[in-house]
Amino acid sequence: MTTATIVKPLRSIGLAAAVAAFVAPLDVPAQAQTQAPAPRAVQAPVRKPQPQPAAQAQAAATPAPAPVAAAPKPTAPENVIARVGETNVSADDLRSYVAALAPREQAALAKDPAMLSQAVRLLLANRLVLQEAVARKWDQQPAVAAQLDRAREGAVVELYLQSVSTPPANFPNEDDLQKVYEANRAAFLMPRQFQLAQIFVAAPKEGDKAAEDKAKQELDDVQRKLKAPGADFAAIARGDNNAAKDAGDLGWVAETQIRPEIRNQVMGLAKNSVSEPIKLDDGWHIIKLLDTKASYTRTLPEVRDQLVLQIRSERSNMMRRAYLAELLKQHPPVLNELALSSLLDASKK
Repeated sequence: MTTATIVKPLRSIGLAAAVAAFVAPLDVPAQAQTQAPAPRAVQAPVRKPQPQPAAQAQAAATPAPAPVAAAPKPTAPENVIARVGETNVSADDLRSYVAALAPREQAALAKDPAMLSQAVRLLLANRLVLQEAVARKWDQQPAVAAQLDRAREGAVVELYLQSVSTPPANFPNEDDLQKVYEANRAAFLMPRQFQLAQIFVAAPKEGDKAAEDKAKQELDDVQRKLKAPGADFAAIARGDNNAAKDAGDLGWVAETQIRPEIRNQVMGLAKNSVSEPIKLDDGWHIIKLLDTKASYTRTLPEVRDQLVLQIRSERSNMMRRAYLAELLKQHPPVLNELALSSLLDASKK
């Protein structure tokens, strides 16, 4: 016996759109104006940025790549948090790496030590690749140098835009936060959840009479075992596979994510009771209801961090768009449409 999923694909709650629509009217304290100065007559690029490959995008999120060929500075032993061969990663290296991440990624790293370990391994791998590339003078190739120049330009532009579009530290205030929470209470509704376990018997391909008979026999055996006094659902779900630790346990599943055919059966089950076999396209599912959690709305303290990040992100995007619009208004770009058309025509040949 094997297990199969009974849940529907997850759909994200449209909280971002709702918050974006609500954040616009919120007032930013005057402090924000000091962080987003009016554009001056600077030589900012006004041409449309060209799409960057993934490798360039990653490079653009890091400081200027000028020292890419330089050997890492010696690191004090007490500051080393990881090493492979002669290559070290220091605590300062990791802090710089984390500081360059988006706020949500930083929050995810703080909550999951495994992700932090993965980040350290990535830094070590990058150092090893860098050493080999520099040893082969790869950084001196014209194509690589051009890509580094584009990455540096992208990093300067992005970091400067961040500097002029960062809301003040005290935004949003408590009143703003409460308003957004109240306006989006529906987004924080947690549906009823069920803790389920299942026994799954796979359905054979149509037309295979021998396989069909075998599957039906297996299903009959399962039902017979379940009806026996003192039947152990987990042991039956495990079957002959003693190494299977989950024993059919599906964990907690939201009501809205359970397939309708299964949900209809689950809704009628009492705690610790077992359903009749439910036939789906993939086979037969026998469900046990282990426990139930009632629907509830998450409180503001529960969603505070998520909400603050969302509101600040939306406000930052608004400030960035406003800055760029004003910059282009002061320095209107002039496009050679004829030359652009010629380029397009040439690319089609």
